[in-house]
Amino acid sequence: MSDSGRVAAGGSVRKDSSAANVGDRSDDSGRSDDSAANVGDRSDDSGRSDRKDSSAASEGRDGAGGSRLRPGVPFVAVHVACLAVFFVGWSPVALAVGVASYAARAFGITGFYHRCFAHRAFQVSRAVQFGGAVLGAAAAQRGPLWWVAHHRAHHRFTDRPGDPHSPRVDGLLRAHLLWLFTPANQHPGLQGVSDLARFREMRLLDRYHHLVPLTVAAGTFGLGALLAGVWPTLHTSAWQVLVWGFVLPTVALYHSTFAVNSIAHRFGRRRFATRDDSRNNWLVALLTLGEGWHNNHHRFPASARQGLSRLEVDPTWLGIRALAALGLARGLRNVPSWALAEARGGRQTDRADGSGSQPGSEPPLHPEQPARVR
Repeated sequence: MSDSGRVAAGGSVRKDSSAANVGDRSDDSGRSDDSAANVGDRSDDSGRSDRKDSSAASEGRDGAGGSRLRPGVPFVAVHVACLAVFFVGWSPVALAVGVASYAARAFGITGFYHRCFAHRAFQVSRAVQFGGAVLGAAAAQRGPLWWVAHHRAHHRFTDRPGDPHSPRVDGLLRAHLLWLFTPANQHPGLQGVSDLARFREMRLLDRYHHLVPLTVAAGTFGLGALLAGVWPTLHTSAWQVLVWGFVLPTVALYHSTFAVNSIAHRFGRRRFATRDDSRNNWLVALLTLGEGWHNNHHRFPASARQGLSRLEVDPTWLGIRALAALGLARGLRNVPSWALAEARGGRQTDRADGSGSQPGSEPPLHPEQPARVR
């Protein structure tokens, strides 16, 4: 595929009229804003701009109306619907559908929303970008622009005022869940995601994100009805497959994702002396396809790989490599060879010169290239 048919997930974004219409604030040199171009690759010496943005973010969160919690009806409803598991029973086929549903939608979050969109850790075509965004939206964690905007803010102000979900700043419960329901976090704007917002289909998906999980729910219900009618010996039903294939995996995926924001900033081991509270947590990693190697991630945020040693299993990295083998992804970013070698040897991988204690102190792993999309 030619470069014109690719979305450079690791590249800069040139200022154009379509980007201007969706809030792009790129400078005249064609570079996108800092949070989009190199999110997480900045040290805490961010200068006046970061301090000003941090203060504004904090005031927006704590100002008028910012402390009132407004839980969404669908979010509450899907949690209550988990009680239906006691009435619909279970079957091997319903359990299998649930596992597949969880794994596929989890990869939509970890592989696409997080590593591809938020950090540009690898590049995909425009078609694959949209397909990955739909897969991520199927997890019912809102649209790609909303998700990426908050995650980039998290890396820009990690465990400082301005971080949407920091246990250090706001406490464990707010960092895990309650931050979602504050009015200040409902509409983050497009300034920090202009590289994604320049695509019309991404803006439409972000606006109508709720249609995707509704379609998945309807699909699981229909699958259950089909299986019950064609293969009654499977002992399943439409309601059973809906509950096991959509409701339970959705709630489990909510809280495993949220655990990265909360648990992985409070409990676990720290390989790198980053200036935040990120930790490697094996249980969170197990539940999130490798996202729980969170201290590794905060040290090398632009890397598509988060598990560094042989024992740090990273299924998302394996999935991204599979996409590359199929020609669906390219430009995969990896961590420096010295970090891999020392992690595999079981040694502390922060270097003696202190460079390991500076988040993003390593030079960019690949040169940023402007996206060229027809």
